[in-house]
Amino acid sequence: MRVILQRVSRASVTIEGRVAGSIEGPGLLLLVGFTPGDSAAELEWMADKVTGLRIFPDDEGRMNRSLNEADGGILVVSQFTLYGDARKGRRPSFTAAARPEEAIPLYDRFVALLRARVPGPVETGEFGAMMDVALVNDGPVTLVLERETGEVSLAGGFRHPALSDSTPGAPEEGVPSTDSEDPA
Repeated sequence: MRVILQRVSRASVTIEGRVAGSIEGPGLLLLVGFTPGDSAAELEWMADKVTGLRIFPDDEGRMNRSLNEADGGILVVSQFTLYGDARKGRRPSFTAAARPEEAIPLYDRFVALLRARVPGPVETGEFGAMMDVALVNDGPVTLVLERETGEVSLAGGFRHPALSDSTPGAPEEGVPSTDSEDPA
């Protein structure tokens, strides 16, 4: 699962001349793509990550507030092109993107998870539609978030998909620890 997250002061999505979704005030625009094998675990992790990130300014102007603390909303737009591969030739390949029959239920579930976590508005585009997305990026703040299928989280924040059978908390030999003194 891949998300491009943008902190916005407003955002909207228009389909064939009609506004399908919009948010005003502090919020997030999420461009969301899925890959085959994405599951509930990736959706839960991403929903928690998106809503918990401290990327909104506090009274001193430091990025120290979460979306909920900023009373913000979310606009979620499906975008299979996030899995485009343009390493060869001039036409991107989208074979790494989940097909609609797999991606639509994932998208719907992700939106439901966000709605359960966010008291503000959670608006959407329309899966598979040709959309015009407008936004005012606040900051600008833009993050690329990715959760690979089957990825596990170990103590110290190190994540590696190949370590799913490892003992939690045991770093792989030769891999530097990412432990830090900063609890943020």
